[in-house]
Amino acid sequence: MKKFMTMLIALGMSAALAGCGETASTADSTMQTVSTDGSTSMEKVIGYLSEAYMSENSGTKITYNPTGSGAGIQAVSEGRCDIGLSSRDLKPEEAETLDAEVIAIDGIAMIVNPQNTVSDLTIEQIGKLYKGEITNWSELGGADAPVVLIGREAASGTRDGFESITGTEDMCKYTQELTSTGDVVQTVSTNPNAIGYASLASVKDSVKLLSVEGVTPTTDTIQNGTYKIQRDFVFVTPKGKELSSAAQSFMDYAASTSADEMIEKAGVVPVKR
Repeated sequence: MKKFMTMLIALGMSAALAGCGETASTADSTMQTVSTDGSTSMEKVIGYLSEAYMSENSGTKITYNPTGSGAGIQAVSEGRCDIGLSSRDLKPEEAETLDAEVIAIDGIAMIVNPQNTVSDLTIEQIGKLYKGEITNWSELGGADAPVVLIGREAASGTRDGFESITGTEDMCKYTQELTSTGDVVQTVSTNPNAIGYASLASVKDSVKLLSVEGVTPTTDTIQNGTYKIQRDFVFVTPKGKELSSAAQSFMDYAASTSADEMIEKAGVVPVKR
């Protein structure tokens, strides 16, 4: 009897293990993966979009490899990912073999202290300020006071966007380099001579929003392109090649009005649809 009971227990355990193996195998076979690769600046955007999509589509997993825009474009071109992520538009030679879908727009606002009398700057003036060629606010019609340049740390996507648009890459003479948008806003709000940049969604009433070449940054002026300090966040796919059903479904979601709330949560502006 003892041997018989031992055999029954062993058989039961084997059946249970076999059942577990079958369940895991079945689950694995039904899980679909969509791989994305590219822009580090799009980390928040792809994070919010992926989380929202996966919560409604439990059979799909979205992965993200933060390698940079150029690397992401190369990865999708070589078939190493489903969707490339780029925080710039495609170059003409890239567009020959790749398609681009603008998912969101990064609008970068210029901010100063509320006491500052300067209200409008050109992109050229902003560039000269950050390169240290303009050092006193009086040169721009403001007070006779030294300019305090506030910016983000070297790894910041916002800094990358700001410097590429204003032509100041590797030339900025920052007074302070801060690790968050909130720190930039806070520092500018407490220093009457400071100027900084931040994603429009993060700007608060504690600072003064500048217009650039006569255009104030708003959702409308960013969407219609009249506000110039902005860049596209792009999903890149192979031209003429059908995506997997999961990748196409995620693309369709990201390009729809259903994604707008998540895009705004990520601190950027939805595309006008």
